[in-house]
Amino acid sequence: MLTPIEKVLFILCVLGSAYAFAGTIIRIVRIIRRGPGGLSTNEILRRLVNMLVVFVTQKTVLKRRLLPSIAHALIVWGFIYFLAANVGDVLQALIPGFVFLGTGTWGNWFRIGSDLLGMGVLVGVVSLMLRRWIFGHQVFSFRGGTLIHPKAVAGIKRDSTIVSSIILVHVISHILGDSILALRTTYFCGFFATLLCAIWTGVPGATLDVLEHLLFWGAIGSLLILGPYFFYSKHIHIFFAPLNHLLKPDRKSIGALDKIDMADDSITQFGAARLEHLSQPQLMDAYACIMCNRCQDACPAYATGKVLSPAALEINKRYHLNDEGAKLAAGKESEVSLLEFAISAEAVWACTTCGACVEICPVNNEPMRDILDIRRNLVLMENTFPPQWQQAFKGMERLGNPWNVAPESRLDWAQGLPVPTIEQNPEPDILWWVGCAPATDPRAQKAARDFAKILNAAGVNFAVLGKLERCTGDSARRSGNEALFFELATGNVEMLNEIKPKRIVTTCPHCLHTLKNEYPAYGGNYDVIHHTELIQELFAVGRLKSKPGLAADVTYHDPCYLGRHNNVFDAPRNSLVYAGHAVTELSRHRNNSFCCGAGGAQMWKEEEHGQERVSANRFSEAMETGMDTLALGCPFCMIMLTDAAKTAKSKMQVRDVAEIVAEGL
Repeated sequence: MLTPIEKVLFILCVLGSAYAFAGTIIRIVRIIRRGPGGLSTNEILRRLVNMLVVFVTQKTVLKRRLLPSIAHALIVWGFIYFLAANVGDVLQALIPGFVFLGTGTWGNWFRIGSDLLGMGVLVGVVSLMLRRWIFGHQVFSFRGGTLIHPKAVAGIKRDSTIVSSIILVHVISHILGDSILALRTTYFCGFFATLLCAIWTGVPGATLDVLEHLLFWGAIGSLLILGPYFFYSKHIHIFFAPLNHLLKPDRKSIGALDKIDMADDSITQFGAARLEHLSQPQLMDAYACIMCNRCQDACPAYATGKVLSPAALEINKRYHLNDEGAKLAAGKESEVSLLEFAISAEAVWACTTCGACVEICPVNNEPMRDILDIRRNLVLMENTFPPQWQQAFKGMERLGNPWNVAPESRLDWAQGLPVPTIEQNPEPDILWWVGCAPATDPRAQKAARDFAKILNAAGVNFAVLGKLERCTGDSARRSGNEALFFELATGNVEMLNEIKPKRIVTTCPHCLHTLKNEYPAYGGNYDVIHHTELIQELFAVGRLKSKPGLAADVTYHDPCYLGRHNNVFDAPRNSLVYAGHAVTELSRHRNNSFCCGAGGAQMWKEEEHGQERVSANRFSEAMETGMDTLALGCPFCMIMLTDAAKTAKSKMQVRDVAEIVAEGL
């Protein structure tokens, strides 16, 4: 029970903390509202349920780094519970004779939960502190050349030290305070509180009175100090991570981008040059970032020695907002561009758009989207991009493909095979969108020919577009050339809407992604599947059968745009199993798969400077399996990993799933 003076002091402290807290919140809200677009509140009940499930289960955290993630989860669960427990402590201190939730069953169970989770928080904080400072794990370091805010590395460690210390003071004070309460009351206060009663044996009552007051101020006073500081530290994610899960726009895929209407003359800014050009969800990402560097660990560019760090991007945004946020909140324009403080141009061009940073992020951040918006600005506003892309842009603009192959040659790959065009078969059950790579690249053409053999063997009623087919625009959009993508997308949608395909099958995951996830914004809504999904279906209904005795040692590489971007994981594996092959997994597979290095329009330029090629890193992992064959389902991956195999002088074969299946029919 607080004295009258303590009550007055407590109220003043609460008001002061609330004032600082509110001022910071208002500033952050004003900053976020500077961004274009808005946060999503549609289907709010579904979003709220999802947010609560993610927050309470910590499932997005627990999928990697299991032991430290468990320690983090203990802290989060304790934090949630202590919101109520601390309210109870305050009420009991202010109201004479008040017992939070009473002395019956409900009150006892609540105090048991508080007791156990208090110790859980203690274990979690201490273990993470030991991991960070004693055992040297999770050191926040960044490769030389990576743009990182000068305050960041020391600031992250400082924040962790301060916040961890305050949490320790809070939890220890709470537990010891409960132990004194357990000594002086008849109701149950918890197992650990009861055990700790022994330390007060022989302590005079007057001393216990003083200790009880000191421990109250240690528990509650520490929170009043921590509250305003939270919003300047990385620990603000405790509040913004749930909001990020609640308010992030729904997307058809982690890589689906928002439409820019290039015919709208009122648009004066394309992409993001400055912080305020980023959308509201992108600005909120900076506050939600936990600064755990998981995205950096997953990034194929960073893993192979490039200067791109998606973690550094979000951290730089956050520290810049701490320094300059008041000006931004007041409506002023940023004094520096994103390339001056957030990310270097070299890092921008190194991104393969594989989506690993988005998939791994426990708080639903999307640094890949920032990079693509920065590319849009550089290409459309400043006409700046890697010179190697110029030839691909010209090819897509003039000839409808980045290989610069004439439309009349689009069907040369199918010579000698029964491959009908849409003119010859105007009402097919399946429209096969062949794609630029299978139609033009010699290695990818082999896979296309084998898929044609599969379709004919199964008696599928299909057709191709032939010379009518143009690039879907994936490379244009991922490179930042939104104007070129707009032209290709609107033209293709107009053509497809006239044809009205029942179903589209693609042999390229990039075509799959664009047709399925990007074109609906342009009026093109189609049933689109990958060729491995169709092969799986044909096996399942008995229209395909494989010869026995052809089993090979196979490992499978998950293409980024098939797996992470479109969640097609089982169909390629099932197709291989139907064909009589056992599949050995690579160490990084399914959602954790490693990129081949071709995505994000990297196919059309040399990689940025690094320690090794992304494809070499991936192929060396494949060789470690000891398998004879590396199977995959993407022509870009085929080209990149075939080159890596040649460089490594490996006998391992790199083959499309269609090639392996066709061989065994």
